[in-house]
Amino acid sequence: MKTKTLFLLLFIGITTYAQTPADEYFKLTRTGFKEDNAYKTTAFVEKYFRVPGNTGFNASIHYVENILKDAGFVEQKLNEQEAPLTYRIEKRALKNNTWEPVHANIELIGDRIPLISYQTNRNMIPINCGSTPVDGVTAEVIYLTNIKPADIEKVDLKGKIIFSENHPSRLLQFATKAGAIGVLGYSMPKYTQPEINQTSIQFSSMKPNSEVWALLLSYAAKEKLKTACLKGITKLKVDIQTKIYPAEELTIVANVKGSVNPDERFVFSAHVQEPGANDNASGVGTLAEMARLTAELYQAKKIVPQRTLTFLWGDEIVSTKRYITEDTVRAKGILWGMSLDMVGEDTKKTGGSFLIEKMPDPSAIWTRGNDKHTEWGAGDVKEKDLFPHYFNDFVFDICKAQGKFANWTVNYNPFEGGSDHTPFLQNKIPGLLMWHFTDVFYHTDQDRIDKVSSTEMKNVGISALTAAYSLISADENMAGTTVNQIKNDGLIRLKTEFELSKNAIATGKSAADEKHILQAWSKWYINALSTIRKMPVKKDSEKLNTVVNLASIEIEKQTRIYLADLK
Repeated sequence: MKTKTLFLLLFIGITTYAQTPADEYFKLTRTGFKEDNAYKTTAFVEKYFRVPGNTGFNASIHYVENILKDAGFVEQKLNEQEAPLTYRIEKRALKNNTWEPVHANIELIGDRIPLISYQTNRNMIPINCGSTPVDGVTAEVIYLTNIKPADIEKVDLKGKIIFSENHPSRLLQFATKAGAIGVLGYSMPKYTQPEINQTSIQFSSMKPNSEVWALLLSYAAKEKLKTACLKGITKLKVDIQTKIYPAEELTIVANVKGSVNPDERFVFSAHVQEPGANDNASGVGTLAEMARLTAELYQAKKIVPQRTLTFLWGDEIVSTKRYITEDTVRAKGILWGMSLDMVGEDTKKTGGSFLIEKMPDPSAIWTRGNDKHTEWGAGDVKEKDLFPHYFNDFVFDICKAQGKFANWTVNYNPFEGGSDHTPFLQNKIPGLLMWHFTDVFYHTDQDRIDKVSSTEMKNVGISALTAAYSLISADENMAGTTVNQIKNDGLIRLKTEFELSKNAIATGKSAADEKHILQAWSKWYINALSTIRKMPVKKDSEKLNTVVNLASIEIEKQTRIYLADLK
């Protein structure tokens, strides 16, 4: 009798909630998001090699500022509460000089065609590299097949150029000591397929104020130079021109003020620095169009945000971390964070896939079945680091809905870290990453506008905004429907893990260990369900509490059934 009553209550409790507003928000975002705007901004930003404080970084910030102003955002004078749509540019003096590349060229003496040039490979100059004399330098190049110090010390390197098939930073200190004038190196990970993409170079950096310059070579340039060196004495003419100067770091922050709880907010961030189109001009362009559309919908009274929606553009991790930590009162009101990083890839050209990087759940520790890490690699996640929250499945399910509508492929990966979502998580704020990987052009100078898809940016923008609009004005109905969604997602995950554990035990794995994995997932989803209590703008609903409790009981019951069957 108790069992029947329990499930009757569960059925009544959940089914009395109506359909969520997400479908209405989808209609608005699908109609209103203009992919041409996002693409145009991306094309502007990707023209520049962007380092905080330099010409390209600042031009990108001011380009976004103009978009915001045209959309109706007004410059903040005193505080965020002074108008419904505000923006501000925060300025801070950089501790170190900024840097920007101007020109570079390497010529093999006796060869009419340059070995490599900045015109085709702007990543050949590491960030912070200095300049050669105006007319360049000519010197013999020494190819080192072995970079052990004991062996290098036997070679006369004074006034010469060192060349090795290693990252040049590994030889800079030694080169300075030995009196060399420069270092040429090579560093391309396997997933970039350098033997196929032979002209690619990944951007890199070197220690500031080095007495020795350094340049990076593509696979094709490296092979050609190596062949020349193995034939006999080889001389190069190298010309490098860069700018190094004091500057300010800019961050731009825009807000759409919430009408009920303005101190509670959803924060989007997109980093400006780095030289690529996908990474991360696409994030800048997508987020700028998202902000423009939000202002349009707000002014047309088609959306009435009850919590504040914040858009931030700046230096990766640095700006987001500072936004969270420099104002403790503001930080308490940040309920969700989302990073848009590499969101515009044409997957047919790059080989990547759209991904949501999840907050730490058990798949980050026990990665099996359909779960898999990207080439970025797994982080060091322990059970104490797990972050149970409905945000993972909530956003993923919205993306899947857009994927079904637009025939858009949506995937996910376990937590790995390394972008603007990590400061949120480090400060106990739910944070997700929207991105694409694995990409053969990642961080290379082949990451250009021709690899960007405006359709991909539109799908990301629609999904991200629909999720944010739903949450910043969430009511009890939204929360109740989410309980049902998370419960169902949890039951599906438990079934998957049960089958995996059953097969693992059959192959000799420890039953106790497999039961522990299942229990970890069960605990994660029960705790995730509990976080939905704080979703509605108006909290403390007895009805919602009841539904959360009943859903948790169903997860617990199914877990016990599976555990009893694992032997």
